[in-house]
Amino acid sequence: MQDVTTLPFMRLLGQYGAPDLLFTEYFRVHEHSTLEKHIVDSILHHGTGRPVFAQLIGESLPDLERTVASIEAAGLPVAGIDLNMGCPAPKVYKKNVGGGLLRDPARIDEVLGCLRAAVRGPFTVKMRIGFESDIHFEKILDLLEKHRVDLLSLHARTVKEAYRSEVHYEYITRAVKRLKIPVLANGNITSLAKGQWTLDETGCAGLMIGRSCIRNPWIFRQLREHFEGKPVFQPTLGDVRQYVEDLFEATTIPDRTGIYHVNHLKKFLNFVGLGVDTNGQFMHDMRRAKTKAEMDAICDRHLVDGGKAEQPFPDEPIKGLVARPNCETSKGCSL
Repeated sequence: MQDVTTLPFMRLLGQYGAPDLLFTEYFRVHEHSTLEKHIVDSILHHGTGRPVFAQLIGESLPDLERTVASIEAAGLPVAGIDLNMGCPAPKVYKKNVGGGLLRDPARIDEVLGCLRAAVRGPFTVKMRIGFESDIHFEKILDLLEKHRVDLLSLHARTVKEAYRSEVHYEYITRAVKRLKIPVLANGNITSLAKGQWTLDETGCAGLMIGRSCIRNPWIFRQLREHFEGKPVFQPTLGDVRQYVEDLFEATTIPDRTGIYHVNHLKKFLNFVGLGVDTNGQFMHDMRRAKTKAEMDAICDRHLVDGGKAEQPFPDEPIKGLVARPNCETSKGCSL
């Protein structure tokens, strides 16, 4: 997730229970692009012990080829290269990259061919089911097979649906039946129960979780414990209070201070707040905090005081609450 799956957040997931695979923020690939240092740092120093894939977004063939060569020349320890064909941000798809590529199967054919020739190791793709409709869905699945893509992560909405609609899981089932490669299901995998339902419903090889791990950083641990037949960790509001503090510490950098740091934290708390109270008062209050002291007082009031620390943190987001602003649609894509 752009501006979310940063080095500090990767490290934090490592402490709370990292997923089996990690994907970086995307390297923007164009004529003047270079390997962004903060993404390179997330590859080199995440410390989770998990494989990490370098995500690319772009459609210029020589620059995609150059970027792959640069990653290899730099000796970056990536597990593979991932192409983003799913970003729903208008400022992205209007450039015919990310989800915008789904309008043009002929260009996808060229991009996949270029990357398959350039990538020596695993080459994976993240995509949606189409741009405005599923008109090219089957054709694009054919192209994935043609160019021997190694894994598909499928977000089962169109680009124009963004995150507003229900997820059309039947398309994941279609991809699973059609393709010989592993398919990861993506889109509203909000809890352990929803993850198990998705596996059972679609027959997918695994789950890709994005926004839900901002709200519940224990979700990967919970899934792993469930699959291993172990007792599943159930966080409390007190655990969430500690998570907020860990988020603040993790996102502390020299040039992000005062209200700028508090506002940066709100991007995460917009999702955390989906599990705090049914009337959304926590979200209302925290969005108006201007200092760390004000934010601490709000978090203590909603998560700790009056015995709240022992209350369970809900498995699912509370219906009717909205996590705005949406970090993915404002700055990039969801993974």
